[in-house]
Amino acid sequence: MQGSWRTPAVVLTAGTIILFISFGARNIFGLLLDPMTKSLGWSVAGFSDAVSMQLLIWGLTTPITAALADRFGTARMVAIGGALYASGMFLTSQVTTPLEMTVTAGFMMGLGLSATGFPMILAAVTKRVDAKRRSLFLGIGSAAGSSGQLLLVPLGQQFISTQGWAFALVVFSAIVASIVLLSFTLADPKRAPAPSGPAPQAMGAALREALTHRGFILLSTGYFVCGFQIQFLGNHFPKLLIEEGLGAWVGATAIAIIGFTNILGTLAWGAMGGRWRGKNLLSVIYVLRSIVMTLFFVLPITAESTYVFSAAIGFLWLATVPLTSGLVARIFGLRYMATLTGIVFFSHQLGSFVGVWLAGKMFVGTGSYDTIWWTAVILGLVAALLHYPIDDRPVERTAPQGA
Repeated sequence: MQGSWRTPAVVLTAGTIILFISFGARNIFGLLLDPMTKSLGWSVAGFSDAVSMQLLIWGLTTPITAALADRFGTARMVAIGGALYASGMFLTSQVTTPLEMTVTAGFMMGLGLSATGFPMILAAVTKRVDAKRRSLFLGIGSAAGSSGQLLLVPLGQQFISTQGWAFALVVFSAIVASIVLLSFTLADPKRAPAPSGPAPQAMGAALREALTHRGFILLSTGYFVCGFQIQFLGNHFPKLLIEEGLGAWVGATAIAIIGFTNILGTLAWGAMGGRWRGKNLLSVIYVLRSIVMTLFFVLPITAESTYVFSAAIGFLWLATVPLTSGLVARIFGLRYMATLTGIVFFSHQLGSFVGVWLAGKMFVGTGSYDTIWWTAVILGLVAALLHYPIDDRPVERTAPQGA
């Protein structure tokens, strides 16, 4: 029998730590690009291909792992994901070719991330909190990933600078392995009896309902842009700064600043989601991203301007996560939230794959990041327009549940 100690606060705390580790450890790959390519004699495109495969596998398998969690239990899937993630990161420390990195950092870590990322953890948190506090709890959970970025990225740079990139990966694989121990706190509650009203919905019906809902399609398409922007920046921004003549520690500091201000931003936007319509807030976020990126690129790039840019873009970094997850819960209810947010997240990761892969190809082809940067700016404006017409009313089936 499941213990009553798994309260919303306990699950939120455990989920926060898991996201802290999962998202924070993954963000050291932007710091690994330069030292790995130089020491192993790879091109930037070879490294980018392996990392973009990780993002694609992460997105492709998230709906599957989320559906398996809905069927067999969240704790079990998170434990398996943590083990795969840690193993893939350790084996990446031993690679000598881009193909080997594609298998370890690409496939193995991608699978692990799909079971330890935002859709899985935030769904577990959401199932234990009432609708009034939902957006705030989602904001707190989402901010956890950024706190990992804030603290683990500088730690990773310290290990890379003093002990080398391979040693840093070994240490981080041990940190990631702790997710397996934390996973048992996320055991799902016993299924409550169906409320009065419509009969319980089958997963097939839920999928058909979502995939034929115009708002779900628009939300997923907009999330593609989010993935494109943040993974391009997260994986290539340190290299861009090196190309501008700034040191490796400027890039590491920039990523850490993004992590810090995103803690504040995600909490703030999550709280605002409890007062204003999430779809409108999402439009504002994407417009602001485009403005901030434009200003940074047209002004002289210095260490100081980099830190100001990082603080501003960080405030908008993962602000989309609680709002997007909250919209899915509001429109479709909680029963299959992990599965449906997993599908939306697949679109996010497809954008991540394209952003990282295309940035690598364009850099090799042109010798600069100019074209991909302006592509990200334009896509931000497109995403703002996509969110405005979303119908965010609960579908009639979910209305009796108070979604």
